[in-house]
Amino acid sequence: MFIDKVKLELKAGNGGDGLVAFRREKYVPLGGPAGGDGGDGGSVIFVVDTNKSTLLDLRYTKFIRAKDGEKGKTKRMHGESAEDVLVKVPLGTIVRDLKTNEVIADLCDKDGRAIICQGGKGGLGNYHFASGRNSAPEYAKMGQMGEERKVEVELKLLADVGLVGFPSVGKSTFLNMVSKARPEIADYHFTTLRPYLGLVQNPDGFSFVCADLPGLIEGAAQGKGLGHEFLRHIERCRVILHIVDMGSEEGRDPLDDFKIINEELGAYDQELLKRPMVIVANKMDLAGADENLRRFKKAHPDLEVFETMTMAGEGLQAVLYRVEELLKKTPSFALIQKEENTVKRYTYTKKEDEFRIVNEGGHNWRVEGDKIKRIFENADLKSEEGIYRFARILKNMKVDQKLREAGCQDGDSVYIEDYGFVFEEDI
Repeated sequence: MFIDKVKLELKAGNGGDGLVAFRREKYVPLGGPAGGDGGDGGSVIFVVDTNKSTLLDLRYTKFIRAKDGEKGKTKRMHGESAEDVLVKVPLGTIVRDLKTNEVIADLCDKDGRAIICQGGKGGLGNYHFASGRNSAPEYAKMGQMGEERKVEVELKLLADVGLVGFPSVGKSTFLNMVSKARPEIADYHFTTLRPYLGLVQNPDGFSFVCADLPGLIEGAAQGKGLGHEFLRHIERCRVILHIVDMGSEEGRDPLDDFKIINEELGAYDQELLKRPMVIVANKMDLAGADENLRRFKKAHPDLEVFETMTMAGEGLQAVLYRVEELLKKTPSFALIQKEENTVKRYTYTKKEDEFRIVNEGGHNWRVEGDKIKRIFENADLKSEEGIYRFARILKNMKVDQKLREAGCQDGDSVYIEDYGFVFEEDI
């Protein structure tokens, strides 16, 4: 079974909390603060496994979570950091953030790896906060939250050459004859229900990977037939090998076939039409093939056409040598979508506020913002000193002042994340 797209929920581990502790040992006077740091949470990392060819292993995996780091220990000992979770994926996998639709990883190298969700850093123990003014701090930092994402994992085959053409034009037979790949072959449409990869090696030792993609039909780019499911695999191919049935075995006109397939490629991505293309006139042993070839060459005098009979293995080597020539001078194409405007314009943008005040009505207010969230997650609200420290940070950020300016009054409720405070005016 070929699986090339799955959706996952990922959660990195949280960092362990720092510890509030003091060294109290006989013969150790004034031991002082000795709370250790928390361990780091585990990250979710995608790594390339060249032994995999599909995303089948992830099909029934909906949620992947790394473990949290351990809390800090006494005697300034660090809590143990959690191990990273390694998710093995095939070469050619991309990872897209479902919320932003941004490609966050393109794993197209055999040693590729990418941190998709970063584990949270461990919190600092109380010994870090000892000072001349406070030699016995009863405060430690909480561990940071690990990142979490909903992602779509998609496999785009890493093939140098992509075979395109209508169903039953001989693509599978071609791949079968030039490589050790064994795609299904039968005399009906859509025999190929999943892409097949084959390694082709010329007599001179040059080798390349060729992909047999399911047959396209008119309207494939809009979702008709099976081809639309696999058009994206052509994006990585450096050379397109277009096979045309010159024998009109299916009753179609070869000129129309060629035009329709190119229109579908262009409808999916205009850049595909700029790729080097090798035209293969197949089934030249059938009646009417010579006449169709003459018409084709007259309509496209600028195109080089190779005559083949794939069932008999005739004419294939000339095609492979031509593909070799093109591959040697054709660079790899970037997969990540190109920006419409390639010229960067640098403009001044106002720095965003560190927080926002939201009036929820009923004397309820909420303070939002990424910086506020990070400070809240690191605050120790279980100790009185931690609460005072958190309050001082908010005051220095002028959160109190902004609340007053927005209309917050004494006794109103102020929420940060899921924590509520009672607002009181300074006396």
